[in-house]
Amino acid sequence: MTAEGFLEGRRLQLARGVLLQCIMGGYPPARFYGSDDGDLALVPDPAHIYRLPWSQQPRALAICDADELTGEPSSLSTRGQLKSVIARYAAHGLAPVVATELEFFVFAPNPDPTQPFQPPLGLDGRREDGQSAFSVSSNSGLRPFFSEVYTCMAALGLPRDTFMHEMGVSQFEINLLHGDPLLLADQTLLFKHLLKEVALKHGLTVVCMAKPLAHTPGSSMHIHQSIVDINTGRNVFSDEAGQPTATFRHFIGGQQAGMADFTALFAPNVNSYQRLCHPYASPNNACWSHDNRAAGLRIPASSPVARRVENRLPGADANPYLAIAASLAAGLHGIENELEPTEAIQGEFDVPDNLSLPCTLHAALERLKRSQLAKELFGTEFIEGYVASKSMELTSFFDEITPWERRVLAAQA
Repeated sequence: MTAEGFLEGRRLQLARGVLLQCIMGGYPPARFYGSDDGDLALVPDPAHIYRLPWSQQPRALAICDADELTGEPSSLSTRGQLKSVIARYAAHGLAPVVATELEFFVFAPNPDPTQPFQPPLGLDGRREDGQSAFSVSSNSGLRPFFSEVYTCMAALGLPRDTFMHEMGVSQFEINLLHGDPLLLADQTLLFKHLLKEVALKHGLTVVCMAKPLAHTPGSSMHIHQSIVDINTGRNVFSDEAGQPTATFRHFIGGQQAGMADFTALFAPNVNSYQRLCHPYASPNNACWSHDNRAAGLRIPASSPVARRVENRLPGADANPYLAIAASLAAGLHGIENELEPTEAIQGEFDVPDNLSLPCTLHAALERLKRSQLAKELFGTEFIEGYVASKSMELTSFFDEITPWERRVLAAQA
């Protein structure tokens, strides 16, 4: 839209079905979004209009809500779903606080998708081979790229906590500062967009797939969650003596009750399960534990005021609005119904059958499709539309024969 049109308040409308567009560009049948495929209104959030500092031509980006033409939020909007969850907490006098940890890979350009990704050439003319985890070395040659990333983050008002080189080859992580869930989802979305745009300027490729390299850790989007009293700002997970509260237990119980049903919301792509089925600190379970990275729900070591629950299931490929909404909705379900969690698990453990999660996209979608809890919390229209769109993506994946199949199976009798 032109700047003049935007400033005049011209309404931008969008076909309703676009909110269910699959990643290949197609759409499920119109019955999933209204047979007429009528319009939605894109309503810009005035607190989230950004001048894009990496663009030579002056450009701005406005984060919008998708509303029905009647003014009601669209049930197909993931941002709208998150706002609804936050409102349900507010009705109890509570406000959730979250932080996201986003991992990503920085690769050389990859014009041939049949070939594996490669790290960029380092300053010594060689490619990183996986020995730089948590290193402070700048041999990767990425210092100019990250310098512009930091500059652009500051220009966009994106506060950052820590940046580090993660375990994978040319893999990095950023921790965004904790705060309002909607703000953190907006910031996570904007940061991923920033990363990809700045990388292109520097002749690089940023990849937020869950598992872009074999035999290498995948990329997560861990979600740290706590709940505060709206009136006092007190963390309701801790009592006055600093001990865990019943609300804390019930929140964990709700997370456990929802994780299997919501796996397809946390792990939305075929590739997501490559990460979960080869768990380098990527637990595919609904166990909970104190400071144990093998549990899907980890309670980090912290002071009572910072007591929180870390959901380690979502990958970097997850929609931040939907992943945060699903995690918080499950926790609130536990609070409202006073659900008790299982016993905490410590050390090495075997996952009980009732705490294991779907390990393929097909299984996760089947679980979501049957989930009454998901339909109760997010609405039937959203869940059925989401499943329809993701089922199209799964079918598209199975329409292709992989190099592994040609290499290993072709010679079989």
